[in-house]
Amino acid sequence: MRIPAHAVCTAIRDDIVSGVFERGGRLTEDLLARRYGVSRVPVREALRTLESEGFVVTRRHAGACVAEPTDQEAADVLEMRALLEPLGAARAAQRRTDAHLKVLRGLVRLGQERARRGEGEDLRSLGAWFHETLAQASGSAALVAQLTQLRHKIAWMYDVAAPVRPAESWAEHGALVDAVARGDAERARTLSAAHMVRAAAAHRLRRPVGADRVRGSQPAVNTASGRI
Repeated sequence: MRIPAHAVCTAIRDDIVSGVFERGGRLTEDLLARRYGVSRVPVREALRTLESEGFVVTRRHAGACVAEPTDQEAADVLEMRALLEPLGAARAAQRRTDAHLKVLRGLVRLGQERARRGEGEDLRSLGAWFHETLAQASGSAALVAQLTQLRHKIAWMYDVAAPVRPAESWAEHGALVDAVARGDAERARTLSAAHMVRAAAAHRLRRPVGADRVRGSQPAVNTASGRI
């Protein structure tokens, strides 16, 4: 059975994000085809997609390589998410369905319960699910695609610390869902933007091995961003 290129693309992207393939490292079609048990055709298509997304670059005499984002590019990714998340929240207030609301409210209940218990890993997963559902509720496929790509890049570029006060974070999620349920787009936009700002300090740039020896110590990026 032929494995589609989008599945190969997802597998390569996941391995880049998790650090299996280091920044600047070569991505040969033969190596990738063997790793995922596919022909070179879907690998080639996947690499083109990943290059358009910014995860891969093509270098003369080297071919496809994992991209090496600059600090400014990383900061731009956070800023773009900080702009798009409030837009998605406003659209969700206008277009959400009862099914979306049911899922969002259920996630808030679970998040608040896990926060009381101090179950940090569960909170991370629930937070990601919450923001994905909120984006889906916007009814905009283009917006969902952009936010999904930004989340992948943030996971690749940053370590995200757990919220210092997780109960407050989930209270913010709850207030946002209330605004979406009322159809109050401006309130949803405002709450989402404020949530992004308060989350900014949680992000710390990932550094390639040995980068500190080469570049010296670097200040933490502290631009508006989304905490999951």
